[in-house]
Amino acid sequence: MAGETSSQDRTEQPTAKRLREAREKGQIARSRELNTMISLFFGSLGFVLLGDFMVGRILKLFKSDFVISRAWMFDPAKILEAIAVNATASLALLAPFFALMFVSVFVGPIAVGGWSFSPQAMAPKLSKLNPLSGMKRVFGPNGLMELAKALLKFILLGVVAAAVLYSYRNELIGLGLEPVSQGLVHGAWIFFVEFFALAAALVLIAAIDVPYQLWNHRNKLKMSRQEVRDENKQTEGNPEVKGRIRAVQREMAQRRMLEAVPDADVVIVNPTHYSVALKYNEGDERAPRVVAKGVEHLALKIREIAKAHDVPVFSAPPLARALYYSTEVDQMVPEGLYVAIAKVLAYVFQIKLHGPGAVVAPDDLEIPREFLELNRKNTRFDR
Repeated sequence: MAGETSSQDRTEQPTAKRLREAREKGQIARSRELNTMISLFFGSLGFVLLGDFMVGRILKLFKSDFVISRAWMFDPAKILEAIAVNATASLALLAPFFALMFVSVFVGPIAVGGWSFSPQAMAPKLSKLNPLSGMKRVFGPNGLMELAKALLKFILLGVVAAAVLYSYRNELIGLGLEPVSQGLVHGAWIFFVEFFALAAALVLIAAIDVPYQLWNHRNKLKMSRQEVRDENKQTEGNPEVKGRIRAVQREMAQRRMLEAVPDADVVIVNPTHYSVALKYNEGDERAPRVVAKGVEHLALKIREIAKAHDVPVFSAPPLARALYYSTEVDQMVPEGLYVAIAKVLAYVFQIKLHGPGAVVAPDDLEIPREFLELNRKNTRFDR
């Protein structure tokens, strides 16, 4: 048998567990084209918001740097001090723009795959150094797709950049003739237009790349039917084991139920297939309670225990079936059967006081129509 599941066999969508494990490993859908587009848009926004501030600071730097006293020129310490001052001023000038670009780095990944920090993805893997795997990645479907996107991006951005520069060709040449402050503002505006045009051009590529990356990510995580079954066994347990556990639980429930039969007041039977044991705690509860019930062999077992402990067994087929289908173990009997149950209990208590031959068994047990309908729908045995 093959050691790995082929991609043709993976026809099932990834489960929530598979997706969660992939996220923990750092396997999340990502679009570099979307990241680049957002970074360019943030850069354009930075020029708009910070343009006046940056141009003003640059002009101050020009004025301070182009006016140097003769004493400073011959003092190495002053020159170093001037360099330090300029470096600090340059960092202060660019810090807001860099902060904005730093934020843009996180917007794209969060927008597509969400936030994820995976130590497993950061761990070194020797398999990544395998040249054969590298060649497979380069010349595989993903590698060809990346190559196609790179060529498309290069052509598209090249055309857009050339078109913008060509449209501003006269203004670019004329920048050298403008005053410094005006030239800086004008150049910054052209730079902003170029950034914005490149970002707008990348919208087309990102619109293609984002759906592809989402589809490709889920396609890579697809599972075979056997993998889905194996995962269900791991998460929910082996069906054979679960079945055995349920069987043991049923046996324990039946054992506890049968232990309650000796304390019952009466067992109402079909008499062939159904047995329902009732217990009435007068004064504590408003109605009798079903302490045990069963069909076929379990019904026989209930009758055997009842006879062994001198618990009266009363034959009333419609009532036995109505109790069986309308009431669960440890539940009170329904109100519709109160009258019939009361007659049976009265008969049983009279037998205990006067003996079996002194009391006539009731034969007028009225069962409401809804219980008779319930019997007809559920009865599996001959009546």
